[in-house]
Amino acid sequence: MPSPFPGVDPYVEGPHWTSVHHELSSQIARQLAPRVRPKYIVRTVERFVTEILDDVSITRADIYPDVGVSEIQTIYQLDEDRTKWDDLPLQLATLVPTRVPHVSIEIRDVAERELVTAIEVISPTNKRGSGYLEYLDKRQRVLASAAHLLEIDLLRKGKRVPMKEPLPNAPYFVFLSRAKKRPVLDVWPIRLDEPLPTVPVPLLPGDEDVMLDLQSAFTTIYDTFGYDLSIDYTRPPKIPLAGEAAEWVASLLHEAGFRTSEEQTQG
Repeated sequence: MPSPFPGVDPYVEGPHWTSVHHELSSQIARQLAPRVRPKYIVRTVERFVTEILDDVSITRADIYPDVGVSEIQTIYQLDEDRTKWDDLPLQLATLVPTRVPHVSIEIRDVAERELVTAIEVISPTNKRGSGYLEYLDKRQRVLASAAHLLEIDLLRKGKRVPMKEPLPNAPYFVFLSRAKKRPVLDVWPIRLDEPLPTVPVPLLPGDEDVMLDLQSAFTTIYDTFGYDLSIDYTRPPKIPLAGEAAEWVASLLHEAGFRTSEEQTQG
């Protein structure tokens, strides 16, 4: 069953996102690869971010650590009764880092294998804590190069990429940084009630842009992997909506037959 939403499905932000991020990145690569050959190749590149669940992340570009250490300052106060622990050692749980995969898309020229365009589908760890700082560092390296950068932010929660001017009030964005136009970016604000745009992907000077149909890519992975089978549309999304957006979603799901009138009033 297709998604009931005309564009981004807000229910994929949350526990489904790791799968959506990986499959959407792969589908973008599949869509572009035949359109840029034989002069260019398209590759997905995977790396890992080690993240601790309390929103503290430890990131490395080339090293995949198995252990993260968090220093916590604690003030100890002696109790008059001097509490005793008879059964030692104590059995207490610690925070275990999770290795979160990140997939990027690279377009390289066949002749020199130089990076021509980098495409990033933004993930939650790119938008919070030290993962945000790590992503900004990677982003800056691309912006300081001769490569183009296309950033696709389909997440409502977290920090946006830094801008000199305020962004419009929108839940989703696509940012395109052409090498010759920096620091000016092409920005596509995307509303919840509209399809994802078709955006240009620039190549080397003298070659025309290729077009990337983001809505087609999203629809393909949603249908292929059956996200409707694992999403409960009778409940609010994991990342909450408010105000008119919440009302619009409730009405849409009611009209699509996913909610009863009573469930619609519950948001």
